[in-house]
Amino acid sequence: MRATFLRHGRIHIQDVLKEASAQALHGLMVRERLWMCSTIGGGTVADVPVEMLDAMTPAQSAQFIALAHGEARDGFHYMFDSLRVTDPIEKGETPPGAYMPLFDFLNGPEFLGFIRALTGDLRPIYADSQATRFLPGHYLTRHDDQKSTASRLYAYVLNLTPRWRPDWGGLLNFYDEDDHVSEAFTPKWNALNLFRVPQAHAVSFVAPFAGAARLSITGWVRDDLPTAVADFKKARV
Repeated sequence: MRATFLRHGRIHIQDVLKEASAQALHGLMVRERLWMCSTIGGGTVADVPVEMLDAMTPAQSAQFIALAHGEARDGFHYMFDSLRVTDPIEKGETPPGAYMPLFDFLNGPEFLGFIRALTGDLRPIYADSQATRFLPGHYLTRHDDQKSTASRLYAYVLNLTPRWRPDWGGLLNFYDEDDHVSEAFTPKWNALNLFRVPQAHAVSFVAPFAGAARLSITGWVRDDLPTAVADFKKARV
């Protein structure tokens, strides 16, 4: 696997978790009731409670979508549901408790050790994370994951959708210098996508006829450990 990753800068690995663990994490996400619609409005990141969107009138909903699509047409934009796991920790706030076993796993020796072995890179010391849900109409336009305030080495996607057809959209697309899709990963059950940052990619528009929610745990493996996260980990020992 290391040879494949070093050659292409990305890899798709199936059957990452034990089946019972994948099923438990999937069940947790299916039962989740605190989803936020993550998007951008006027250039500002916004997390809107899903209940607020559901309460909109048809006219209000159409206006909301039209504004979002207007921004997505010619620039970076996204719309999908999320539950942020490590963002609250980095701010010194209370994280979603049900996801703490996930936090411990992603920041434990098994996962980070695997990433170091796979990439041949000894720098990874922290993995941030969020739960994501892409429903029909959701998307994430082209970007490369670089962020000046966080040292992102690798992006990861842990796919937790039991059944997905590629014609439903929601593919992780990678682009070459000519704007062609050079490769695309379908969100297979219990599969890990890992790719080097920066790298041009996107999640394609989820079709209105998609037959499931595209569920995943996503984040970045980093070589910086925020002080608040270090303090949180010490308090849990």
